[in-house]
Amino acid sequence: MGLFSFIKDAGAKLFGGKTSAEKAAEEAKENEEAAAAAKEKAEASIVETIHDLDLQVEDLSVSLYGDTAIITGKAHDQATKEKVVLVVGNTQGIAMVDDQMEVEHTEPEAQFHTVAKGDTLGKIAKQYYGNAMKYPVIFEANKPMLKDPDLIYPGQVLRIPALDS
Repeated sequence: MGLFSFIKDAGAKLFGGKTSAEKAAEEAKENEEAAAAAKEKAEASIVETIHDLDLQVEDLSVSLYGDTAIITGKAHDQATKEKVVLVVGNTQGIAMVDDQMEVEHTEPEAQFHTVAKGDTLGKIAKQYYGNAMKYPVIFEANKPMLKDPDLIYPGQVLRIPALDS
C-alpha cells in the first residue's frame, strides 16, 4: 500500500476533538463578541467624554459603524452641537460623523477648519477674519476641547464662528 497524506484537522472527529471548521466557527464567534464589546465600550467612552466636557445634550447617543459615528440627541444651542461633532470627529478611528442632532436654540452655523502643518490660531484667524489678533475668538469657540491656544495639531478640526457685528 504505501504512505498516504491527509489533512489532520479535516474529516470526522473520532477522538472527541473539534474539526478545524468547528474551531474556526468558535473563534469567529469569540472575535465577533469581542468586537461588539469593544464597539460598545468606545461608544460609551465618547459619550462620557462629551459629558465630562460639560456639553449638554439631552438623550445623547453615539453609534459607531466602522469609521463612521452617528450622533443623535438634542443640543441646547448650535455651538454645543458643533462642539459635540468636533469631539466625536476628532476621536482617533473616526473618519466621518453623521450629525442627526436637534438644536433647541438655533443660531448661525460656524465654519470648520482642518488644521494643516504650520497652522497657528493666529494664522487661522487671519485667514477667516483678516486679523491674526482675533485668535482668542477661535480658541474660546473650541473650549473645552482646546486647553491651550498653542496646542493644535495637523488633522484636527476646529470651529470658526462668525464674528459678532
